[in-house]
Amino acid sequence: MTTYIVKRLLLMIPTLFFVALLTFVVLNVVPGGPAATQMGSQGTESTTSQESKESYRIFKEQFNLDKPIVYNTRFWLGEKTVTRKLETLVNSRRPACPGDGSGAEDCLPPKQKPPTSEVIEASEDLSDWGDYIVPELFEVAQSHESVDVRRLAANQLVSNAQGSILSNYSGSLTEEQEAKNDRIYSMNQEIEKWRLDQTKDAAAIDRVLKENWKPFLEKHEDRFTFSREERFRAFFMDTRFAKYMANLATLDFGVSHVDKQPVIETLWTKVQYTFALSFSAIFLAFAVSVPIGIWSASNQDTWLDQGVTTILLMLFSLPSFFTALLLLKFLAAGDPYWSIFPIDGFVGANSEAMTTVEYFGSVAWHLFLPVICLTYRRFAALSRYARTGIVDVIRSDYVRTARAKGLSEPMVILKHATRNGMIPILTLLGTQLPRLIGGSIVIEVIFGIPGMGSYLFASIGARDYNALMAVLLISALLTLIGILISDISYAIVDPRISFD
Repeated sequence: MTTYIVKRLLLMIPTLFFVALLTFVVLNVVPGGPAATQMGSQGTESTTSQESKESYRIFKEQFNLDKPIVYNTRFWLGEKTVTRKLETLVNSRRPACPGDGSGAEDCLPPKQKPPTSEVIEASEDLSDWGDYIVPELFEVAQSHESVDVRRLAANQLVSNAQGSILSNYSGSLTEEQEAKNDRIYSMNQEIEKWRLDQTKDAAAIDRVLKENWKPFLEKHEDRFTFSREERFRAFFMDTRFAKYMANLATLDFGVSHVDKQPVIETLWTKVQYTFALSFSAIFLAFAVSVPIGIWSASNQDTWLDQGVTTILLMLFSLPSFFTALLLLKFLAAGDPYWSIFPIDGFVGANSEAMTTVEYFGSVAWHLFLPVICLTYRRFAALSRYARTGIVDVIRSDYVRTARAKGLSEPMVILKHATRNGMIPILTLLGTQLPRLIGGSIVIEVIFGIPGMGSYLFASIGARDYNALMAVLLISALLTLIGILISDISYAIVDPRISFD
């Protein structure tokens, strides 16, 4: 048994890794994202300002949203690729030629104007490629035939060559890190002075390249050139997934994109609500369903058994969100109906002033309707599994032998049949463990319970990837642990099962 448990625990490591990889990739390839939400929330006018763009760039840097997802090939980007992106942006700013031929000299025919999606992609790519394309930007700024493209390349250098400020979201910085941030900030401020306005001509571009950028690139040559070993390391390690897994190895789930607080701290504040709700629902479901299943098996095919089965299946057919709304309407909303239960929340007002008994009484009163909504649909499934398991065991030879010995029917069912008939229930019990964390999104949202379900729902709407990853990974871990507990419990209830 010990060897089996150790093997299963070791097998969890690669399983969780591939679950994390799959979940991370899916979350990062879906349309939209937290960076887009951050940019969009500033309004359409402010997004055109340089200050807003810089804020957007820094936001992506701090949350590694400017890095590729799984693998990094940006050190292979060539001058042609960078030039094409710059030309797309320049062409998007040129006026469209009118049909009568009276347009400006630099106008473009409407059909040659790049589409908006291509312009956005070019802008995002140039920003995300960061210092990998600094040498290419310098070459384009030096040699391109278009002054507009050269000016844009020089200004893009200002953004891409700036250093990344160390974030203090995950904890306070050391004195050494603070000093490094000061140096990076001073360097960034100096680089920002090299930005060119739209009136600067080719001579001004040549001057800033010669006097500022050439000495800067020579001084920081090691930063912008990559050896074979550095490219190999960057291919795997300078990615979003690698950065996330490095943090996860220290149980750091990252920082929320929404409130800028560590995700793990927020999770701990939510777990207590979901645990109280889910544990109560699971306990009540098994406490009621298993006895019903045992009774139904011992009275199989009678009119009482058929009547109970019909009632349970009718309950199972009612969606929990529909029942929750009905219960709120008739038992909590008040006039013209009753106002017996609170309409939302986990505990009543002024909970700090309550005694222990009053506090638990208030919590129980607030959770009564949510627990009912989470429980009643499980009665049918769990009782049917319990019934099926007991019915199969009742037909066994050793049960007939127990009856032949003169044991009473309750003794035969409870002592001899129930233990071996519980294997299907134990299988389901293991799958219920993740519910202690995940809870029920719909029920928590409807009843206003600030638990993990509500947190997950809000995180989906806000595209808060770190929060989503944390909840999903914890649920995956609990699922694996639950399956292991189920397997171990098989050997406990049935001595014939052995993992040796």
